[in-house]
Amino acid sequence: MTPVSGSEHQQTPVSGSEHQQTPASGSAQVPGRTGVTAATGFAAAGVTAGLKPSGNPDLAVVANLGPEQHAAAVFTTNRVEAAPVTWSRGVVADGVVSAVVLNSGGANACTGPRGLTDATTMAASTADALGVEAGDVVVCSTGLIGTYLPMERVTAGIAACVPALSTDGGAAAARAIMTTDTRPKEASRVVEGPSGSWTVGGMAKGAGMLAPGLATMLVVLTTDARATPDVLRGALAEACRLTFDRADSDGCMSTNDTVLLMASGASGVEVDAAELVPGLTAVCAELAAGLIDDAEGAAHTIAVTVRSAASEDEAVEVARAVARSNLFKCAVFGRDPNWGRVLAAVGTTTAAFEPSALDVAFNGVQVCRSGAIGEDRSLVDLSGRDVVVEINLHAGPAQATVWTNDLTHDYVTENSEYST
Repeated sequence: MTPVSGSEHQQTPVSGSEHQQTPASGSAQVPGRTGVTAATGFAAAGVTAGLKPSGNPDLAVVANLGPEQHAAAVFTTNRVEAAPVTWSRGVVADGVVSAVVLNSGGANACTGPRGLTDATTMAASTADALGVEAGDVVVCSTGLIGTYLPMERVTAGIAACVPALSTDGGAAAARAIMTTDTRPKEASRVVEGPSGSWTVGGMAKGAGMLAPGLATMLVVLTTDARATPDVLRGALAEACRLTFDRADSDGCMSTNDTVLLMASGASGVEVDAAELVPGLTAVCAELAAGLIDDAEGAAHTIAVTVRSAASEDEAVEVARAVARSNLFKCAVFGRDPNWGRVLAAVGTTTAAFEPSALDVAFNGVQVCRSGAIGEDRSLVDLSGRDVVVEINLHAGPAQATVWTNDLTHDYVTENSEYST
């Protein structure tokens, strides 16, 4: 991912903490309104525009009703980027976004000049319906790469979606952006700060091509806190560093990655980055966990934690090497705590460690001790959904966790038949 300020976002892990699907300190889940409309000052809707053969909802709009319309975003670092990404980079450059329009059923990627024209048309159609400037409308698309969008259906869908905007429309919008997802992903938190309470909400889609760089993830985050664009940029980069950049399902980066954060200021509570990061990170963490848990065909959700590394960077390098090992992922699918495959992956990294000092545990059972045989592997129970793999390098004070999933028959089937 790259912050819109132009500096490359470093994909480094949380220092010394594992991902917990719990609220940040001083925050609570929002009752009633969900996702992107949990925060005041936002309206959303999702409709069926006819872009999907299934007839499921496939177009959404989220509008910032103000009084402020500040924003920040991060995008894919894939050099082959979709037309909506190219358009949206320009939109967020000034830190002002009035709305975002999103479609599933087609990525509008690798579509040449027509693709950029179509993305511009989506922004203009949304802007006309809302009475805002096209240059303040972000565009997101997801679906098959290398196909044109049926623009008559898209524009008709926008015309139907904008009148349907509602302050409790977050759930409908989250459902409309799904592709191979089996369920919508939403999260929200109320944060009690020193100057008063404010809310963060969000929605996400993504079930395949999940890797740092956001993959085919589309994420829209909203807050009713008052924050400058610079504060939003810094907070979003940090929240993504601690969450989405550590969700690594299949190691594949797509062309449409977008995470957008909009601030309405409707709460009247002004925050700085230090105040914003914990609540924003809690929402991003919950959404990231939902993405990994719903990964295409996955039977296990796996947390790979590396402890006692020489540095945080080395901890994440080791964790990611294991998380991306197809042999390891297949073993977990087969409920086999094959620690030899873990050590083999660790050995491909540049991290500091002595092979004779490595420890590995599966779900609390230390099957490898000092680089050799540990507890009986038959003691490990991998029948449940969640798997925790802990690797101790005995090389320093740092640790990090990367989240992934197993490699299953269903994943291969789904992705071998995706475009047919």
